[in-house]
Amino acid sequence: MKLLKINLSQHQINGIIYKIRSYRCTMTRAADLLRRLSNEGFVVPEQVKKAMLKVDIEDFTDYDVAPFYADRPVPYIESNSGNIKTISAPHMVITLLHHMELALGQEIIVLGCKGGYLSALIATIVGEDGRVNVLDPSTEVVNHARERLSHWPTIEIRSVEDLEIAPIAFPGEFNRVILTGQIEKIPQWIKSRISDGGFVIAPIGDIDSQNLMKIEFQDNIELETNLGNVCFGPIDLDSTDNTHLHPKELADLIELSIETCEELEIIDFDELQSLQDLVAKLNNLPDDTPPIGEGGIPISEHPMVKLLWHYSPSFLRLWPIIQVMLHPMISNFNLHTLNQMDDDEDIDW
Repeated sequence: MKLLKINLSQHQINGIIYKIRSYRCTMTRAADLLRRLSNEGFVVPEQVKKAMLKVDIEDFTDYDVAPFYADRPVPYIESNSGNIKTISAPHMVITLLHHMELALGQEIIVLGCKGGYLSALIATIVGEDGRVNVLDPSTEVVNHARERLSHWPTIEIRSVEDLEIAPIAFPGEFNRVILTGQIEKIPQWIKSRISDGGFVIAPIGDIDSQNLMKIEFQDNIELETNLGNVCFGPIDLDSTDNTHLHPKELADLIELSIETCEELEIIDFDELQSLQDLVAKLNNLPDDTPPIGEGGIPISEHPMVKLLWHYSPSFLRLWPIIQVMLHPMISNFNLHTLNQMDDDEDIDW
């Protein structure tokens, strides 16, 4: 057999070596993550494990993926309106895929792109003879997913104006449908087109808390199974709830962010002290303090804003992480607007 001789420069060789090492590092982190989740009691089907070892999360986001390997959501897009969308934490990705009962050759309907990562995993599991149809109401999210999934021939992505209205020229019956964001009820056009023996999985509830429901359809009867309490953001970027927070709610959320940052080992002592001081100050505000934007208090005069302004220099580095982990109101709150306040303004605690 005649061997083909390929002349490569040292620079090209180094590039190949770097890519191989990066791939090995990614696979090692993914394998370690799956092992930890399995040890924690999560059911990780073999087909899901193989898919997650094959599909690289870094192909679907330009943000730091370290939180993902710490079993946290990772952002993939910030909309023009300031809303942030995330790829679900690995344990939730595994939970969704496990309950989807996927097999080779299936056609799956996905409402909500989730950056394209979940769809890529599904496409890997259902194989070349399968099909994944993805619908999303956000043009920004659809464009992102199309770019990231451009080399996945079995995935079709389309934009829909309204989740409550059936898209034109769409397959007649569905056997597997998954909604990847909060919704109060399953759209009727989906329920009416589930084939006998098929099912829908969706986080059903309000913006703050939902139940992950599996709704099966057998002989025109709906059979509901509650798979547990979850907390997803809405599918539609523009429907993100911007409900303002009470001081103690904000304090609780910042405490959660502190715990996460400590787990990820990305917070230093001074940042920790400042955030803990901020939490204490927020908890000490009067119980009748109105949320930001309410009570007729100008935003620049609100005590919560003054607190955030006062402590912001000490945790500004961590603000992007705090934004994506917590409440929609925080993800829309721009610390840089605080710079418009007078640096010499007196703050009355």
